[in-house]
Amino acid sequence: IERLAAVDTVVFDKTGTLTLPEPRLLNGADVAEARLDRAGRLARASRHPLGQALAEVSRAVAPPMEVREEPGRGIEAAVDGRLERLGSPVFCGVDPAAVATLLARFPGASLVAHAAEGEPPVLFAFEQGLRRDAREVVDRLKAIGLSVEILSGDREAAVAEVAAALGVATFAAGLGPSDKIARLEALKAAGHKVLMVGDGLNDAPALAGAHVSLSPVTAVHLSQAAADAVFLGDRLAPVVAALTTARRARTAMVQNLWLSVIYNLIAVPVAVAGLVTPLIAALAMSGSSVIVTLNALRLRFGTDGAVADHAPVVAGPTAPAPGRGVVRT
Repeated sequence: IERLAAVDTVVFDKTGTLTLPEPRLLNGADVAEARLDRAGRLARASRHPLGQALAEVSRAVAPPMEVREEPGRGIEAAVDGRLERLGSPVFCGVDPAAVATLLARFPGASLVAHAAEGEPPVLFAFEQGLRRDAREVVDRLKAIGLSVEILSGDREAAVAEVAAALGVATFAAGLGPSDKIARLEALKAAGHKVLMVGDGLNDAPALAGAHVSLSPVTAVHLSQAAADAVFLGDRLAPVVAALTTARRARTAMVQNLWLSVIYNLIAVPVAVAGLVTPLIAALAMSGSSVIVTLNALRLRFGTDGAVADHAPVVAGPTAPAPGRGVVRT
Protein backbone atom coordinates (compact mmCIF):
# COMPACT_ATOMS: atom_id res chain seq x y z
CA ILE A 1 0.00 0.00 0.00
CA GLU A 2 2.85 2.39 0.79
CA ARG A 3 4.43 1.70 -2.59
CA LEU A 4 1.11 2.27 -4.36
CA ALA A 5 0.75 5.59 -2.59
CA ALA A 6 4.14 6.74 -3.92
CA VAL A 7 3.33 6.04 -7.60
CA ASP A 8 3.62 8.92 -10.08
CA THR A 9 3.56 6.95 -13.37
CA VAL A 10 1.24 4.18 -14.56
CA VAL A 11 2.38 1.87 -17.38
CA PHE A 12 -0.18 -0.36 -19.10
CA ASP A 13 0.24 -3.35 -21.34
CA LYS A 14 -2.25 -3.26 -24.22
CA THR A 15 -3.45 -6.71 -25.24
CA GLY A 16 -5.66 -8.26 -22.56
CA THR A 17 -5.11 -5.35 -20.17
CA LEU A 18 -6.45 -2.22 -21.83
CA THR A 19 -8.36 -4.38 -24.30
CA LEU A 20 -10.88 -7.09 -23.52
CA PRO A 21 -9.46 -10.61 -23.23
CA GLU A 22 -11.94 -11.95 -25.85
CA PRO A 23 -10.80 -10.69 -29.29
CA ARG A 24 -12.95 -11.33 -32.39
CA LEU A 25 -11.60 -13.07 -35.50
CA LEU A 26 -12.17 -10.92 -38.60
CA ASN A 27 -10.94 -13.07 -41.50
CA GLY A 28 -12.01 -16.57 -40.50
CA ALA A 29 -13.80 -17.06 -43.83
CA ASP A 30 -10.50 -16.60 -45.69
CA VAL A 31 -8.78 -19.53 -44.00
CA ALA A 32 -9.40 -23.18 -44.85
CA GLU A 33 -11.21 -25.00 -42.06
CA ALA A 34 -8.53 -27.67 -41.79
CA ARG A 35 -5.81 -25.01 -41.40
CA LEU A 36 -7.88 -23.17 -38.81
CA ASP A 37 -8.24 -26.39 -36.82
CA ARG A 38 -4.49 -27.05 -36.93
CA ALA A 39 -3.68 -23.50 -35.87
CA GLY A 40 -6.31 -23.77 -33.13
CA ARG A 41 -4.78 -26.98 -31.83
CA LEU A 42 -1.43 -25.27 -31.41
CA ALA A 43 -3.21 -22.22 -29.96
CA ARG A 44 -4.59 -24.44 -27.17
CA ALA A 45 -1.11 -24.37 -25.67
CA SER A 46 -0.83 -20.56 -25.86
CA ARG A 47 -1.43 -18.27 -22.91
CA HIS A 48 -1.65 -15.14 -25.05
CA PRO A 49 -5.16 -13.64 -25.37
CA LEU A 50 -5.02 -13.80 -29.17
CA GLY A 51 -3.91 -17.41 -29.08
CA GLN A 52 -6.70 -18.30 -26.67
CA ALA A 53 -9.20 -16.53 -28.90
CA LEU A 54 -7.99 -18.51 -31.92
CA ALA A 55 -8.36 -21.74 -29.97
CA GLU A 56 -11.95 -20.86 -29.08
CA VAL A 57 -13.08 -20.12 -32.65
CA SER A 58 -11.51 -23.31 -33.98
CA ARG A 59 -12.70 -26.85 -33.34
CA ALA A 60 -9.31 -27.87 -32.00
CA VAL A 61 -9.01 -30.28 -29.11
CA ALA A 62 -5.88 -31.23 -27.17
CA PRO A 63 -2.67 -29.28 -27.94
CA PRO A 64 0.60 -30.98 -28.95
CA MET A 65 2.42 -32.77 -26.14
CA GLU A 66 5.61 -30.70 -26.19
CA VAL A 67 5.43 -26.98 -26.90
CA ARG A 68 8.24 -24.45 -26.65
CA GLU A 69 7.36 -20.82 -26.01
CA GLU A 70 9.43 -17.77 -26.83
CA PRO A 71 8.04 -14.90 -24.71
CA GLY A 72 6.95 -11.99 -26.84
CA ARG A 73 7.22 -13.97 -30.10
CA GLY A 74 5.12 -17.14 -30.07
CA ILE A 75 5.14 -20.91 -29.62
CA GLU A 76 6.35 -23.85 -31.69
CA ALA A 77 5.90 -27.61 -31.59
CA ALA A 78 6.44 -30.73 -33.66
CA VAL A 79 3.02 -31.81 -34.97
CA ASP A 80 2.82 -35.07 -36.95
CA GLY A 81 6.54 -34.86 -37.60
CA ARG A 82 6.49 -31.26 -38.87
CA LEU A 83 7.51 -28.10 -37.09
CA GLU A 84 4.64 -25.65 -36.64
CA ARG A 85 4.71 -22.15 -35.23
CA LEU A 86 2.08 -19.75 -33.94
CA GLY A 87 2.83 -16.17 -33.02
CA SER A 88 3.94 -12.91 -34.53
CA PRO A 89 4.25 -12.58 -38.34
CA VAL A 90 8.03 -12.14 -38.02
CA PHE A 91 8.35 -15.24 -35.85
CA CYS A 92 6.40 -17.25 -38.44
CA GLY A 93 8.26 -15.84 -41.45
CA VAL A 94 5.32 -14.04 -43.05
CA ASP A 95 6.03 -11.83 -46.06
CA PRO A 96 5.64 -8.16 -45.02
CA ALA A 97 3.62 -7.57 -48.20
CA ALA A 98 1.01 -10.08 -46.98
CA VAL A 99 0.86 -8.30 -43.65
CA ALA A 100 0.34 -4.94 -45.37
CA THR A 101 -2.40 -6.37 -47.60
CA LEU A 102 -4.36 -7.77 -44.66
CA LEU A 103 -3.96 -4.57 -42.64
CA ALA A 104 -5.28 -2.58 -45.58
CA ARG A 105 -8.50 -4.60 -45.23
CA PHE A 106 -8.61 -4.46 -41.44
CA PRO A 107 -6.84 -1.31 -40.21
CA GLY A 108 -5.87 -1.46 -36.57
CA ALA A 109 -6.30 -5.24 -36.36
CA SER A 110 -3.94 -7.40 -34.30
CA LEU A 111 -2.33 -10.24 -36.23
CA VAL A 112 -1.44 -13.82 -35.36
CA ALA A 113 0.40 -16.06 -37.84
CA HIS A 114 0.53 -19.83 -38.23
CA ALA A 115 3.40 -21.50 -40.07
CA ALA A 116 3.99 -25.16 -40.94
CA GLU A 117 6.87 -26.78 -42.77
CA GLY A 118 6.15 -27.17 -46.47
CA GLU A 119 3.16 -24.79 -46.46
CA PRO A 120 2.82 -21.02 -46.79
CA PRO A 121 2.03 -19.25 -43.50
CA VAL A 122 -1.44 -17.87 -42.87
CA LEU A 123 -2.50 -14.76 -40.99
CA PHE A 124 -5.41 -14.30 -38.60
CA ALA A 125 -6.70 -10.76 -37.98
CA PHE A 126 -8.34 -10.02 -34.63
CA GLU A 127 -10.33 -7.03 -33.47
CA GLN A 128 -9.80 -6.13 -29.82
CA GLY A 129 -12.32 -3.94 -28.08
CA LEU A 130 -11.22 -1.65 -25.27
CA ARG A 131 -12.38 -2.36 -21.75
CA ARG A 132 -15.53 -0.33 -21.28
CA ASP A 133 -14.06 2.04 -18.69
CA ALA A 134 -10.53 2.29 -20.12
CA ARG A 135 -10.83 5.94 -21.25
CA GLU A 136 -12.48 6.96 -17.99
CA VAL A 137 -9.74 5.30 -15.95
CA VAL A 138 -6.96 6.97 -17.97
CA ASP A 139 -8.66 10.36 -17.57
CA ARG A 140 -9.00 9.84 -13.81
CA LEU A 141 -5.36 8.83 -13.49
CA LYS A 142 -4.32 12.01 -15.28
CA ALA A 143 -6.70 14.05 -13.10
CA ILE A 144 -4.92 12.92 -9.92
CA GLY A 145 -1.56 13.92 -11.38
CA LEU A 146 -0.22 10.64 -12.77
CA SER A 147 1.58 10.10 -16.07
CA VAL A 148 0.26 7.24 -18.24
CA GLU A 149 2.18 5.15 -20.78
CA ILE A 150 1.46 2.08 -22.91
CA LEU A 151 4.12 -0.58 -23.54
CA SER A 152 3.06 -3.35 -25.90
CA GLY A 153 4.45 -6.16 -28.00
CA ASP A 154 1.79 -5.55 -30.65
CA ARG A 155 2.24 -3.68 -33.95
CA GLU A 156 2.76 0.07 -33.80
CA ALA A 157 -0.42 0.84 -35.77
CA ALA A 158 -2.59 -1.18 -33.38
CA VAL A 159 -0.95 0.36 -30.31
CA ALA A 160 -1.20 3.86 -31.77
CA GLU A 161 -4.92 3.39 -32.40
CA VAL A 162 -5.53 2.38 -28.77
CA ALA A 163 -3.31 5.21 -27.48
CA ALA A 164 -5.23 7.75 -29.56
CA ALA A 165 -8.58 6.41 -28.33
CA LEU A 166 -7.45 6.71 -24.71
CA GLY A 167 -5.62 10.02 -25.05
CA VAL A 168 -2.22 8.54 -24.13
CA ALA A 169 0.65 10.45 -25.71
CA THR A 170 3.53 8.18 -24.69
CA PHE A 171 3.54 4.62 -26.01
CA ALA A 172 5.87 2.03 -27.52
CA ALA A 173 5.13 -1.01 -29.70
CA GLY A 174 6.87 -4.21 -30.75
CA LEU A 175 8.50 -4.63 -27.35
CA GLY A 176 9.81 -7.84 -25.84
CA PRO A 177 10.20 -8.53 -22.10
CA SER A 178 13.68 -7.02 -21.97
CA ASP A 179 12.49 -3.87 -23.77
CA LYS A 180 9.75 -3.32 -21.21
CA ILE A 181 12.18 -3.79 -18.34
CA ALA A 182 14.58 -1.33 -20.00
CA ARG A 183 11.84 1.31 -20.16
CA LEU A 184 10.93 0.75 -16.51
CA GLU A 185 14.58 1.05 -15.55
CA ALA A 186 14.83 4.32 -17.50
CA LEU A 187 11.81 5.69 -15.65
CA LYS A 188 13.30 4.56 -12.34
CA ALA A 189 16.60 6.25 -13.16
CA ALA A 190 14.67 9.45 -13.85
CA GLY A 191 13.24 9.29 -10.32
CA HIS A 192 9.77 7.95 -11.15
CA LYS A 193 7.78 5.43 -9.12
CA VAL A 194 6.04 3.17 -11.63
CA LEU A 195 2.89 1.09 -11.33
CA MET A 196 2.94 -1.64 -14.01
CA VAL A 197 -0.38 -3.16 -15.09
CA GLY A 198 -0.10 -6.21 -17.34
CA ASP A 199 -1.39 -9.70 -18.00
CA GLY A 200 0.79 -11.57 -20.49
CA LEU A 201 3.70 -13.96 -20.10
CA ASN A 202 6.05 -11.33 -21.50
CA ASP A 203 4.79 -8.87 -18.85
CA ALA A 204 5.88 -11.02 -15.89
CA PRO A 205 9.48 -9.68 -15.72
CA ALA A 206 8.24 -6.08 -15.93
CA LEU A 207 5.60 -6.73 -13.27
CA ALA A 208 8.26 -8.12 -10.96
CA GLY A 209 10.67 -5.28 -11.69
CA ALA A 210 8.27 -2.35 -11.31
CA HIS A 211 8.01 -0.31 -8.11
CA VAL A 212 4.56 -1.90 -7.66
CA SER A 213 2.34 -3.93 -10.01
CA LEU A 214 -1.21 -5.09 -10.64
CA SER A 215 -2.56 -7.84 -12.87
CA PRO A 216 -6.11 -8.67 -14.03
CA VAL A 217 -7.61 -11.97 -12.95
CA THR A 218 -7.61 -13.06 -16.62
CA ALA A 219 -3.80 -12.87 -16.71
CA VAL A 220 -1.57 -15.93 -17.03
CA HIS A 221 -0.62 -17.41 -13.66
CA LEU A 222 3.02 -16.38 -13.97
CA SER A 223 1.99 -12.72 -14.33
CA GLN A 224 -0.42 -13.00 -11.41
CA ALA A 225 2.38 -14.48 -9.30
CA ALA A 226 4.77 -11.68 -10.31
CA ALA A 227 2.25 -8.92 -9.53
CA ASP A 228 1.71 -7.43 -6.09
CA ALA A 229 -2.08 -7.73 -6.43
CA VAL A 230 -4.72 -9.16 -8.74
CA PHE A 231 -7.90 -7.27 -9.60
CA LEU A 232 -11.19 -8.96 -10.46
CA GLY A 233 -13.81 -8.24 -13.11
CA ASP A 234 -13.65 -6.88 -16.66
CA ARG A 235 -13.13 -3.23 -15.70
CA LEU A 236 -10.00 -1.20 -14.96
CA ALA A 237 -11.65 0.78 -12.15
CA PRO A 238 -9.80 -1.24 -9.46
CA VAL A 239 -6.55 0.35 -10.64
CA VAL A 240 -7.82 3.82 -9.71
CA ALA A 241 -9.46 2.48 -6.55
CA ALA A 242 -6.22 0.90 -5.37
CA LEU A 243 -4.20 4.06 -6.00
CA THR A 244 -6.64 6.49 -4.40
CA THR A 245 -7.22 4.26 -1.37
CA ALA A 246 -3.47 3.79 -0.91
CA ARG A 247 -3.00 7.57 -0.94
CA ARG A 248 -5.76 8.03 1.62
CA ALA A 249 -4.27 5.26 3.75
CA ARG A 250 -0.83 6.88 3.72
CA THR A 251 -2.37 10.23 4.69
CA ALA A 252 -4.13 8.56 7.62
CA MET A 253 -0.88 6.85 8.67
CA VAL A 254 0.98 10.17 8.73
CA GLN A 255 -1.86 11.85 10.64
CA ASN A 256 -1.86 9.07 13.24
CA LEU A 257 1.89 9.30 13.68
CA TRP A 258 1.64 13.05 14.30
CA LEU A 259 -1.26 12.54 16.71
CA SER A 260 0.92 10.09 18.64
CA VAL A 261 3.86 12.49 18.68
CA ILE A 262 1.73 15.40 19.90
CA TYR A 263 0.08 13.22 22.56
CA ASN A 264 3.44 12.05 23.91
CA LEU A 265 4.93 15.56 23.87
CA ILE A 266 2.11 16.65 26.14
CA ALA A 267 1.41 13.55 28.21
CA VAL A 268 4.92 12.35 29.04
CA PRO A 269 6.15 15.58 30.75
CA VAL A 270 2.89 15.82 32.69
CA ALA A 271 3.22 12.20 33.82
CA VAL A 272 6.90 12.66 34.75
CA ALA A 273 5.91 15.67 36.89
CA GLY A 274 3.60 13.39 38.84
CA LEU A 275 0.47 15.33 37.92
CA VAL A 276 -1.41 12.33 36.53
CA THR A 277 -3.08 9.58 38.56
CA PRO A 278 -2.97 5.98 37.30
CA LEU A 279 -6.68 6.10 36.45
CA ILE A 280 -6.32 9.28 34.39
CA ALA A 281 -3.22 7.85 32.68
CA ALA A 282 -5.11 4.70 31.72
CA LEU A 283 -8.03 6.73 30.36
CA ALA A 284 -5.70 9.04 28.44
CA MET A 285 -3.86 6.13 26.85
CA SER A 286 -7.13 4.44 25.86
CA GLY A 287 -8.42 7.74 24.52
CA SER A 288 -5.38 8.20 22.28
CA SER A 289 -5.86 4.71 20.89
CA VAL A 290 -9.53 5.42 20.19
CA ILE A 291 -8.63 8.67 18.38
CA VAL A 292 -6.14 7.07 15.97
CA THR A 293 -8.50 4.13 15.39
CA LEU A 294 -11.41 6.43 14.53
CA ASN A 295 -9.15 8.45 12.24
CA ALA A 296 -8.18 5.25 10.41
CA LEU A 297 -11.82 4.17 10.15
CA ARG A 298 -12.56 7.32 8.17
CA LEU A 299 -11.09 5.45 5.18
CA ARG A 300 -14.15 3.22 5.20
CA PHE A 301 -16.58 6.13 4.95
CA GLY A 302 -17.31 8.94 2.54
CA THR A 303 -17.70 12.57 3.51
CA ASP A 304 -21.39 12.03 4.22
CA GLY A 305 -20.73 9.19 6.65
CA ALA A 306 -21.83 6.47 4.22
CA VAL A 307 -19.55 3.60 3.35
CA ALA A 308 -17.37 4.81 0.46
CA ASP A 309 -18.14 3.37 -2.98
CA HIS A 310 -15.51 1.41 -4.87
CA ALA A 311 -13.27 1.01 -1.83
CA PRO A 312 -10.86 -1.77 -2.74
CA VAL A 313 -10.35 -4.75 -0.49
CA VAL A 314 -6.82 -6.15 -0.35
CA ALA A 315 -6.60 -9.70 0.96
CA GLY A 316 -3.76 -12.06 0.17
CA PRO A 317 -5.30 -15.32 1.42
CA THR A 318 -8.29 -15.00 -0.94
CA ALA A 319 -6.26 -14.52 -4.11
CA PRO A 320 -7.64 -16.71 -6.94
CA ALA A 321 -4.15 -17.44 -8.24
CA PRO A 322 -0.57 -17.35 -6.93
CA GLY A 323 -0.63 -13.54 -6.68
CA ARG A 324 0.07 -11.84 -3.36
CA GLY A 325 -3.23 -10.00 -3.12
CA VAL A 326 -6.59 -9.32 -4.70
CA VAL A 327 -8.30 -5.97 -5.29
CA ARG A 328 -12.05 -5.97 -5.69
CA THR A 329 -14.55 -3.25 -6.52
